[in-house]
Amino acid sequence: MSLHPSLQTYADAWTQSVSAISELVSPLAEGEWNRATPCPGWSVRDVVSHVIGMDCEMLGDPRPIHTLPRDLYHVQTEGQRYMEIQVDVRRHHTAPEMTSELEYTIIRRSRQLRNESRDPSHKMRGPLGTEQTLELATRMRAFDVWVHEQDLRATLKKPGNLDSQGAYVARDLLLHGLAKVVAKKAGAPANSAVVFDVSGPVEFLRTVRVDADGHATVDSAPSLGPLATLSLDWETYFRLACGRISYASVTDRIKVEGDHGLGEAILREFAVTP
Repeated sequence: MSLHPSLQTYADAWTQSVSAISELVSPLAEGEWNRATPCPGWSVRDVVSHVIGMDCEMLGDPRPIHTLPRDLYHVQTEGQRYMEIQVDVRRHHTAPEMTSELEYTIIRRSRQLRNESRDPSHKMRGPLGTEQTLELATRMRAFDVWVHEQDLRATLKKPGNLDSQGAYVARDLLLHGLAKVVAKKAGAPANSAVVFDVSGPVEFLRTVRVDADGHATVDSAPSLGPLATLSLDWETYFRLACGRISYASVTDRIKVEGDHGLGEAILREFAVTP
């Protein structure tokens, strides 16, 4: 039975990104697994451990029984503690142990996706005991693995796949959070519009419109009189939106026209991932 069409795009994106991760880390020497990544507090080993752990949860494997050390400064919230279990339990694994578990997990997940017969609306266990649809879970895995592929590429200085299927999944998911950034976090005034002009491998123009009640929507139609226009490249956009870099570190890569105060407030609050 073939995978439901609404899941196929996400399955293909996951496959491409997780295969790229495997290719990136397979030749690494033991010491290179300890290199810091753009993910706060996480090394190359930690990022790969997270990818393995989350896919094991998609497979329905039981979560590890493990107590976290008290000195993990980057772990502040319940959500972060949940994610850290799968990471910390593998912190002393060797390079061969990591690559072999990654390969085995990819084989198992690929088989699961090939044989997937459940409806996309099927409810399943999510992080922290939440419930989510199979479609949302598959979409989030495609997004998560692509972003972590880019974390590893940045660390290892091996750029690539900025316009892969996972990149477009990431674009759509990050755009979903843009209205809240502009209207709630940055406090754009009622009856205003802010334009985002993104260039590079993934190119798009989006307008966030704030109505009289302060509610915001995102569309692809240009605005004749935007309050602010923000122009930036795709790599800067997703790294900011994923909380990997700060606005202060990339001011030279972003052009703000119109209301500079609002534009800078948006860019300071741009992260939409937890």
